[in-house]
Amino acid sequence: MIFALFLREFQSKFNDKFGLSWAFIEPFIFIAVLSFIRGMISGNDVHSIPLFIFMMIGLVGLQTLTGNLISVSMSIRKNKPLYAFRQVLPIAAVITAGFVELSIKTVVIALLALALYLLGDGFKINDPLLLITLYLLLWLFSVSLGLIFAIAAAFVPEVDKIKSMLTRPLIFISCVFFSLQDMPEYLWPYFTWNPLAHFNELARYACFESYGHKGVSLSFTIKVTIVLFFLSLSLYHITWKKVLSR
Repeated sequence: MIFALFLREFQSKFNDKFGLSWAFIEPFIFIAVLSFIRGMISGNDVHSIPLFIFMMIGLVGLQTLTGNLISVSMSIRKNKPLYAFRQVLPIAAVITAGFVELSIKTVVIALLALALYLLGDGFKINDPLLLITLYLLLWLFSVSLGLIFAIAAAFVPEVDKIKSMLTRPLIFISCVFFSLQDMPEYLWPYFTWNPLAHFNELARYACFESYGHKGVSLSFTIKVTIVLFFLSLSLYHITWKKVLSR
């Protein structure tokens, strides 16, 4: 049943002429434009990381979070007609949306890595296991956050507007365009409350050891992800029958 929902969701996402290629073209152009703008400010390197790779890691992290958040938060309401079938539960729609986004982002990352290799900008990842762990933790974090928004939107539709307002400033407060190291240390507490800043900075450190990881913490990302995951599942367990009746 989940596999059938997966195929249905995948086909609905890429039913235009560009298909899956647009999932690669859009972030590649966005990364190139932001890299050009940042290059005018700080040159071709950012704390020992080539500029394009610096921007790529930050934007992939941002789009992983926002993509999952938007897709999962809309999944329960979008699949509401299917709940007439007893086999289909809201959690199935959530799982499907999460795995569709995971599949798409994994393919996009692989294509970006291939593009870097063909452009001659390939590099050896310092800690592949840490990078994979961060990617999966970010995926789980964003799916859990999306589930909370999906449940909240079932009772208060205006939550969608709040979600839109919250995602807009993320590019400026999540260490996407700027590094945490670009800012004075007394400002760090105003940015490190944001888990995405930890994910992005640690991902850069996983790729380039010379970048360092001062100011961010892997244990913080793990704790926040676990707490949010169990909170989202608890809310779903308590409210899913009421969500069906909304």
